[in-house]
Amino acid sequence: MKNKLFLVSIFTIFSIITFSFSSVSAEEPNKKQAEFKAKLLKMAGSLGPFARAEDFPKSYFLLPQNLPFMVGLTLHHPKSKTLKLTEKQILAIKEIKKNTIPIVVKAAKKIKLQEIALAKAFIDGASVADMGKAVDEISKLRTALTKKHLVCIDKVRTILTVAQFKKLQEYASPQNPA
Repeated sequence: MKNKLFLVSIFTIFSIITFSFSSVSAEEPNKKQAEFKAKLLKMAGSLGPFARAEDFPKSYFLLPQNLPFMVGLTLHHPKSKTLKLTEKQILAIKEIKKNTIPIVVKAAKKIKLQEIALAKAFIDGASVADMGKAVDEISKLRTALTKKHLVCIDKVRTILTVAQFKKLQEYASPQNPA
């Protein structure tokens, strides 16, 4: 009798632990991003002298509005649970995020600082030729950052099923709200 009671107790504890982990991982894709966004805002620093708004680091891609940010959509979109990501998929996407975000933030910060320097040079009366060189450099950096973005999108695509990726594209499109 004691052995049965002991086994039932062990089974119950194991079930509770298993349920706790599975419920945490199921909610993981939709976790709140306020803390992360606050951290990004702090890293971004103040706006340039002529900037009206900024979505750091997204504002510093060559195509900031016409390519989706798939990592964020898979992990944090309000409807991302409907993708039914496996634990393996979630871990793989988190790995992409872990390896991509620091590179993106560093590149975006560099672009932002160069743009602010360009704006200050304009204010100080710099020559068009000097400003043109700065614009060319900013262009190269934005292009390189956008190419990294394309690689990131492709990596997410390879992790998802065709149906999941199609649904994710619907989340990304304001014309086709999911």
